[in-house]
Amino acid sequence: MNIIWLGHSGFRMEIEDAAILIDPWLTGNPMFPQERRAEAVNGATHILITHGHNDHTGDALAIAKELSIPVAGIYDLISYWEGRENIAGIGFNKGGTVDLGGARVSMVNACHSSSLTGKDGPVYAGHESGYMIAGEGHVIYVSGDTDIMADMGWMGDLHDPDIGILSAGGYFTMDMQRAAYAARKFFNFKTVIPSHYKTFPLLEQSAEALKSALPGVNVIEPVVLEPIAL
Repeated sequence: MNIIWLGHSGFRMEIEDAAILIDPWLTGNPMFPQERRAEAVNGATHILITHGHNDHTGDALAIAKELSIPVAGIYDLISYWEGRENIAGIGFNKGGTVDLGGARVSMVNACHSSSLTGKDGPVYAGHESGYMIAGEGHVIYVSGDTDIMADMGWMGDLHDPDIGILSAGGYFTMDMQRAAYAARKFFNFKTVIPSHYKTFPLLEQSAEALKSALPGVNVIEPVVLEPIAL
């Protein structure tokens, strides 16, 4: 299994028979080298969206149309896109599980907000979400944009993820210390990968606080387009 950071909150996850692009914001992403776009999207089989904000959905529709691949995510947003954008969608909801190329993807709660940018202001885009992705002997918790929440207790108990991809940049989401608290209190991760950081000056620029707060956990600071093999 390979987990490949696309900058900000975007990841390419190669698991089972799937190559899933999670929250692919490439165009305009200051962390992403635009000349390597083809490398990032080549062979992708699915797109998975955590919520509607542009820094998570930015290139989803363009890639879906270019590669003729489905977009999975919360029912409200996916249904809206299916009706207006002529894409293939996999719309489901919290508590639901779908099969994406052999990977079992369960939608779980997150604590944030979700909207699209409309001409007259924000447009409702369903609720924000996270995912538990099971395959190749691993369960990966993709937190999406979130703060700490009590739901993490049952999520950790029921799904028992060994890998956490945690929003940790602060300001809009948990910061490094809050992400570390959540990891210690609710989960038993072997590996943690921070996300939603470094992109802009107001976000945290280093994961050192996360590393120091999680002794015994393999905290990996990802490098854009450099595969993490697990």
